[in-house]
Amino acid sequence: MTFSEENYLKSIYHLTAALETEVSTNAIAEIMETKASSVTDMLKKLAEKDLVNYKKYQGVSLTENGKLAAKMIVRKHRLWEVFLVEKLNFSWDEVHDIAEQLEHIKSEQLINRLDDFLGNPTEDPHGDPIPDANGRIIKIEKQLLSELSENQTGVCVGVKDTSSEFLKYLDKQGIALGSKIEFLSKESFDLSVKIKVAGKELSISNKIASNLFVKLV
Repeated sequence: MTFSEENYLKSIYHLTAALETEVSTNAIAEIMETKASSVTDMLKKLAEKDLVNYKKYQGVSLTENGKLAAKMIVRKHRLWEVFLVEKLNFSWDEVHDIAEQLEHIKSEQLINRLDDFLGNPTEDPHGDPIPDANGRIIKIEKQLLSELSENQTGVCVGVKDTSSEFLKYLDKQGIALGSKIEFLSKESFDLSVKIKVAGKELSISNKIASNLFVKLV
């Protein structure tokens, strides 16, 4: 596959996971920042390779071959993110763009050795699951911080928004993976949330609370 074909597969994979349904050409065009006509041309190529199910004016889905191929791209991306953070001391807001380049390395042997070298991690620095060499994913029970009730406590296990700006904001607030977050109250007017992290009370917006995944403890 070309780099472009891999990027399309990965985007369709993420869109399908988020929407839990077939995705439209326009949705793919938006995430790929291109024209719908260009998406259509690419989908025809991917369909010829038995990577997507595509019919004109209908939704697009990945075939079993397409799902596995997409998972292997995601696997490489997330393993490289772990390597960059744990071994090269990059911060979690710096690694996405670098991993976007490294995910196109073809050597399966290199990636499997990288996986073993890192201790076979199941999550990347943002809390997203890493598929194993067979495409299996270990899922953890999690929910958005905004969905908690008063006096519930959760541990931060992931972020929905992986943008550099959001991650830097979390760093400023002392919120990271593994942080214990106590949900104190929610303001009915704007749904902002009062929380306690490491003994410090914070007031955060609903947008922020809706981008933090926690596991109840």
